[in-house]
Amino acid sequence: MGLLLAGVLLFTGTHLFLSLAPKQVNAAKQGIGEGGVKGLVSVLSVAGLALLVLGWRSSETTWLYTVPPSVRTFAIGLIVLALYLFVVSNRSSVIKRLVRHPQLSGVLLWATAHLLLNGDSRSIVLFGGMACWALLEILLINRREGVWKKPVPPGLATELLTIVAALIFVTFVAWAHPWLAGVPAIAGL
Repeated sequence: MGLLLAGVLLFTGTHLFLSLAPKQVNAAKQGIGEGGVKGLVSVLSVAGLALLVLGWRSSETTWLYTVPPSVRTFAIGLIVLALYLFVVSNRSSVIKRLVRHPQLSGVLLWATAHLLLNGDSRSIVLFGGMACWALLEILLINRREGVWKKPVPPGLATELLTIVAALIFVTFVAWAHPWLAGVPAIAGL
């Protein structure tokens, strides 16, 4: 469980540092340049993600709660929506007029859905930690940036391409899930 906790702390801590310590970040940009800061954040983020995967797969876990099977379909729907929001965060979409922080909102939905599906201790550490981070990050960004200026909606063709990209991404994540988490994305597959 130590590797998993270290991964959560490294990944979320790196991102929170950017929000909570703007003076130190600006000083680092003066010293090593903006590219250097982005590179360092990337390296720390990838290291955090690697620790998350290794920690998840190597952790002993204890079951703390079980949710009714009827919640499963709802939770899987939340995950699909979360993955769609991940794609939307990097593309033009009408959804960006409805959701101010699509990527962080996607992390929050993804984590919540996994907490509904998995009542074990390692899930609480990983998904609970990521949900808390995403919510805190949304609040910090909103406070820092103030009033939200909604983007111009894209054309229909752009929106359709975003939907196709999201379907490809959902398919890829479902395919890669057994390798990343050690279990299929959908039981029985």
